[in-house]
Amino acid sequence: MENNKFSMPELSYAAGALAPIISEETINLHYGKHLQTYIDNLNRLLPGSGFEGKSIEEIAAKADGPIGNNAGQVLNHTLYFAQFCPDGGNTTAPSVCLKAKIEKAFGSIDEMCGKLSDAAVGLFGSGWAWLTVDSEGELGIHQMPNADNPLRHGLHPLLTIDVWEHAYYLDYQNRRAEHVKNIWKIIDWNVISQRLNLC
Repeated sequence: MENNKFSMPELSYAAGALAPIISEETINLHYGKHLQTYIDNLNRLLPGSGFEGKSIEEIAAKADGPIGNNAGQVLNHTLYFAQFCPDGGNTTAPSVCLKAKIEKAFGSIDEMCGKLSDAAVGLFGSGWAWLTVDSEGELGIHQMPNADNPLRHGLHPLLTIDVWEHAYYLDYQNRRAEHVKNIWKIIDWNVISQRLNLC
């Protein structure tokens, strides 16, 4: 944040680097247009709101109405785009700690991936599916509609799947399940493990 204004998060990869799983066209639209609009809207709404100078996490956790919606989308998309690794992301693995927590909660990594995928595919309308950790260190999977986010529920976000249509429609049309299946090929488990360490 600079001068009480939020700016676009930088991608750690080129716009075309996630293709064919996520095309350059989708990145240019989803990241370049949609996320930019949420940031622009949030910056426009903040003056006089009482949320000036607050972090995106603080705003997304507490604000309601248009500020809450735009802050939630800024937070959610920032986490979403940061969790991908274009070159062999699926060759990384969860840390020992994260792997143990996943196995405790779900039995195996494959079971967790399946349950989170089912949550994403089965969410009616637009929204997000999340892998979260609570204050006791327990993992959970949640469907959250629209701009909702785990911080509003006292949870820490670890991994998310975006099932708003703008996240996949150019590449998959109405084949949400195919999009969700392919997302796992570019997840950077190092990023997810680091998020757990920060909780």
